[in-house]
Amino acid sequence: MAGPNAHNSHDSHESHGSMKSYVIGFLLSIVLTILPLVVVMNDMMSRTATVVFILIMAALQFIVQLFFFMHIREDKKPHYNVISLIFGLVILVTIVGGSIWIMAYNVIG
Repeated sequence: MAGPNAHNSHDSHESHGSMKSYVIGFLLSIVLTILPLVVVMNDMMSRTATVVFILIMAALQFIVQLFFFMHIREDKKPHYNVISLIFGLVILVTIVGGSIWIMAYNVIG
């Protein structure tokens, strides 16, 4: 006998992606993985441009994973998870950027 807090598959209000969104996300992930590989294997850009291109593709890959597979914006509730993600990214950028700055300008003299 199920209690009042039992979860049925029919009562569940979790949002899941459709097959179309999963296929689009999968294809975008493949493209965003193959493009940097092609650029590196064929030596199409200078070293600095290649690194920048790879970083841009990685950021786009991150966004695709969040929105197509982790369903970061599909809730009808307030978007606390998006706010938390943005806050975490700000902290990450601050720590990494500050560390690079300290290492670059730490001149003993």
